[in-house]
Amino acid sequence: MSSPLLFTPISLGPLTLANRIMVSPMCQYSGHDGNANNWHLAHLGSLALSGAGLLTIEATSVSPEGRITRGCLGLYNDENERSLKTAVDMLREASKSKLMLQIAHAGRKASSARPWEGGALLSSAEGGWETIAPSAVPHKPEEAAPRAMSRDDIQRVINDFAATARRARRLGFDAIELHAAHGYLLHEFLSPLANQRDDEYGGSMENRMRFLLQIYEVVRAELGPEIALGVRVTGSDWVEGGWTVDDCVTLCQRLEAVGADFVDVSSGGVSPLQKISIGPGYQVAFAAKVKQAVSMPVITVGMITEPQQAEDILQTGQADMVALARAFIADPRWPWHAAAALGGRIEGHPQYYRCMPSKMPRIFGDTITNQR
Repeated sequence: MSSPLLFTPISLGPLTLANRIMVSPMCQYSGHDGNANNWHLAHLGSLALSGAGLLTIEATSVSPEGRITRGCLGLYNDENERSLKTAVDMLREASKSKLMLQIAHAGRKASSARPWEGGALLSSAEGGWETIAPSAVPHKPEEAAPRAMSRDDIQRVINDFAATARRARRLGFDAIELHAAHGYLLHEFLSPLANQRDDEYGGSMENRMRFLLQIYEVVRAELGPEIALGVRVTGSDWVEGGWTVDDCVTLCQRLEAVGADFVDVSSGGVSPLQKISIGPGYQVAFAAKVKQAVSMPVITVGMITEPQQAEDILQTGQADMVALARAFIADPRWPWHAAAALGGRIEGHPQYYRCMPSKMPRIFGDTITNQR
């Protein structure tokens, strides 16, 4: 019997993964001055023991003002780097999952309260800071407008991405994902809903892609060819007149042309007017359309919760990998249970073998022995 496709290896450029399951980046809003702490060690440590082929660390900002909240991680100074090294070292010792860092700038969605504190844009009196964006257009009508970025601002952010990539390389990450979705800065430049510039960074599709492509270029130069580099893109703004799946296809073709190793297709987040048709696998169709147009690996994400659902996505050629987030919070051993359900094999940890019921199919590549 052939192995389920979910449990077969895949290569993202120079990086080979043991299986096609990705732990999606999940913001924890729990850092201090951009630094990872014991919460992150506990959270990531649990996910690292899942057996997923790729574990992604949450959106990590390239500058202090690029954080979504005061609790978001950053990789813009030496203290950030030291704190993240502690997490990386722990993950390397505990798990064989490959590690990816998502790097980002929140743009006009920065300076926000944490979700459980309401999530609203914070004023300076509330501890907030000035936000920047391609244009002085607020995310919500009742919010203060961001400052439209000058060319100097644009160059500074490009340099910030390069510096963060340099730190990520020192930390030994296997892959980097640029965050160009969910309404954050790179997505804001792409979407005509947020980008109303009339210079070389606005107007035409080519101009709106320019900022992301320039950032891709400098990050690739810092990483070299040994580290996989891809982009989380948006399949749709879910708003009339906004970014569409056809736009996404065009962008992904351009990213492939400049050497991207993969794309990770999500959607939404740039406008409160979005009308999303939420349901199981609601974003898979966007990934499927991209996959028809490119040859690089395509990752899909969004309400993928069941093993057979994930396997069917791969078997029907709609995507090459699946990324899960909330499903991992509910079940940090999701890949174990998926392997048992589908008849697959996964990397196991002998410390945990004793938990396997005798009638459960052998899912680990190692032989399970009796333990005292």
